Amino acid sequence: MSPEIEEWLARCSPAVAGLARDLCALVYEVLPDAVTTVDPDLIGFGVAPGYRGVRFTVAAYREHVNLGVAYGADLPDPAGLLEGKGKVHRHLKIRNSAQLSQPALRELMVLAAERP
Repeated sequence: MSPEIEEWLARCSPAVAGLARDLCALVYEVLPDAVTTVDPDLIGFGVAPGYRGVRFTVAAYREHVNLGVAYGADLPDPAGLLEGKGKVHRHLKIRNSAQLSQPALRELMVLAAERP
């Protein structure tokens, strides 16, 4: 992880930081050349600098981590992982590391990463 991401993770509780670190690693597996943007509220992972290139966001909360999926409203989600009612974006709550090994999650992330 970059020093900026590690600094961001240091502000989280140890349990949430561990989940966020594992989630970031999964994002890098799916999108190995991700352009990252770290701001106080979240980490953005994209295919190009700026908001339009973002594919995923990671945000930390007290007891979980959110994975934001850009254009998630347009993606097939047969496992029903995505939450939210926005017209464009969706998210899912990661509460434990077992969720990160779900094949349906990886499939969804691959679709999001491949989106033009």
